[in-house]
Amino acid sequence: MNYILKTLALFSLLLFTASTPNTKLYFTNYENVLGTSFELKIEAASEKISEHAEEVALSEIDRLNKILSSYEKTSEVNLWQQTQHVDVPVSKELFEVLALFDQWTAKTKGALNASAAVAIASWKRAASNQAIPSQNELAQDVAAMNKKHWSLDYKNQTARHLTKEPLVLNTFVKSYIINKAAEKVMDIPGITFAVLNIGGDIKISGSQQERIRIANPKAASENDQAISRLALANKAIATSGNYRRGFKIGQEWYSHIVDARTALPVKEIISATVVANNPVDAGALATAFNILTIEESAALAKTIAGAEYLVITKAGDRISSNGWKNLEIENDDKKLAATTTNSEDEEFELLVDFELARFEGRSHRPFVGVWIEDENKESIRNIAVWYNKPKWLHDLKRWYSKHGDSFSNDGSKNESVTGATRSAGKYSLKWDGKDDSGKKVASGKYTIYIEAAREHGTYQLIKKEIEWNNKAAHIDLPGGVEIISASLDYRKVKKD
Repeated sequence: MNYILKTLALFSLLLFTASTPNTKLYFTNYENVLGTSFELKIEAASEKISEHAEEVALSEIDRLNKILSSYEKTSEVNLWQQTQHVDVPVSKELFEVLALFDQWTAKTKGALNASAAVAIASWKRAASNQAIPSQNELAQDVAAMNKKHWSLDYKNQTARHLTKEPLVLNTFVKSYIINKAAEKVMDIPGITFAVLNIGGDIKISGSQQERIRIANPKAASENDQAISRLALANKAIATSGNYRRGFKIGQEWYSHIVDARTALPVKEIISATVVANNPVDAGALATAFNILTIEESAALAKTIAGAEYLVITKAGDRISSNGWKNLEIENDDKKLAATTTNSEDEEFELLVDFELARFEGRSHRPFVGVWIEDENKESIRNIAVWYNKPKWLHDLKRWYSKHGDSFSNDGSKNESVTGATRSAGKYSLKWDGKDDSGKKVASGKYTIYIEAAREHGTYQLIKKEIEWNNKAAHIDLPGGVEIISASLDYRKVKKD
């Protein structure tokens, strides 16, 4: 009954707005969706329709997560893994993903493998023991991963589980889920454009282009200079790399991405970004390109219609497909850096790390403002403001008093960002010592403000005075109800 009433209400709303061609962009942000962040941008005929689209997207994500999640004990894939040598009727989604894994394992000649969890488990133990796995252990892992783990009966849509090795369908499941959710959203009358971004895997659908910033794999902060900026329409983009997740053994960092053919973590490629027509293709290729040689990656990309890529090597080389430049637009980040750089003044930066409170299940990301004030309490640099609905921005009390009059709600300027998947709630921002006009500030005392407010909920303001004096310092800040931990790292700029 509730569903019928909601449908009737939405139909009535559409009749009311049918004669009004105006649409508007709406945004929402969540934490702890598929273990990472979720951003949704919707162009809709009304706020009500955008809210309905949000419910539809989240409902589809939840539905598919219950089928495909390797972390949910009662998911369909995990329950299926408890069976052995019996034909089990499975959902069309699980069947489709298993079939896609078969295809991609063949395309990559074994580099992509759902049983890579075997080798990952060995490297996790190695990190815990601080000892690299032995050659014998790695050989055993390779033998285990190279087994045939399932067989599919296409006529009856059944799957037979053949081994006891753990299977994790992470390689492109996030991309698969994004695609299905985007299709549901675009089926809603009154929606003309949608961007779904789950942890850096993005699907763009509809009537306009979306500007995408590609995160620098050698930089930690959200607002660092992008290595490339693209304009995409009706495309998918995904990035995979070793710079946010992995294992540390001694002083060495090892990637969480392993080559199933050798059981070794990858090391020559630090980031791969792929644009494709289909999110699964983008996600699978981005992971594969971390494993394969450059020559193998180029050959594989040619087999996928519409695929373009940018690969960053450990040595810092940029390798791109022939059509990549056709997608790129002027990188304003690099232009600003080039016009404001002074080699003597660019020695120090302030890194602001903070972790937002996590709740059971997903939750809206709180509104967050981060900015710098001088000794006269004048705001000199607005580093970031994150929000869902502009009408509630005044809940960021101090930020709003400083920036509310000049704030422009031009949603088109909110670019999407693709990068390696990060953990939910953990963020880094950087202040390069410049004011809002790009001019380097003088040495002296400045105050960093980190403000968070949850819609109709709790509020927190952190502030700390710092000395901008070319003397490195690290400061841990007390946490609270919304920002559970934070730190400031005033440091020399790291050179490539």
